[in-house]
Amino acid sequence: MLNRRQILAAMGTTALASLAPSALLAATTIKPDDSSALLVIDVQNCFLPGGSLAVKEGEQVVPVINRIAKSFSNVVMTQDWHTPGHISFASVHSGKKPFETIDLPYGKQVLWPDHCVQGTDGASLSKDLSIPQAELIIRKGFHKDVDSYSAFLEADGKTTTGLGAYLKSRKIKRVFVAGLATDFCVAWTALDARKAGFEVYVVEDACRGIDNQGSLAKAWADMAKAGVKRIQSADIAVSA
Repeated sequence: MLNRRQILAAMGTTALASLAPSALLAATTIKPDDSSALLVIDVQNCFLPGGSLAVKEGEQVVPVINRIAKSFSNVVMTQDWHTPGHISFASVHSGKKPFETIDLPYGKQVLWPDHCVQGTDGASLSKDLSIPQAELIIRKGFHKDVDSYSAFLEADGKTTTGLGAYLKSRKIKRVFVAGLATDFCVAWTALDARKAGFEVYVVEDACRGIDNQGSLAKAWADMAKAGVKRIQSADIAVSA
């Protein structure tokens, strides 16, 4: 026969179960507020299927980003916006191939296929993105002699895009980063956001990586070390 303590314990378990999953999920999900911003990084045609620098499964981030974006009143989008003959293009370095590296005054530079050239269709944001409330588009990489992965700083580590000042003027305290590619523009953006003093979340299933010679694992390790929080889209309370 069950004693009183066992009965109460069983009742407690039953009551707890009756709360799942909605009540339990509500206690653990993150609800974006007015001090939160979603940064949508480089969801552009060149990085999608058929593009000159297509990221594997890159198109799969679009519906995830559209879904979580509904919960954010503050959204910033970025575009790679390169000049023709940009220094990061393998085509401008004799004898070099895409994904090789060279040394530039600001450090090592991965060489890429020509991509996201200003004014081309490849540089356009995906037509399937649906984020009408997005307030700002940051264009980066438009200086011919320096690359720019991060939405905050160019690759020289000192030329700012102005995004940090913009977010702080809007009293943003935490940023959520999604887009392409995890191990380059997303990771550099997240790391620079931490350096700028923001609380930072990277939404893993709203990103896809290139993974060039172990770059994806290194990016996640670097982000973890910097205090970037790795979450899934299900961790965000999505508005109806």
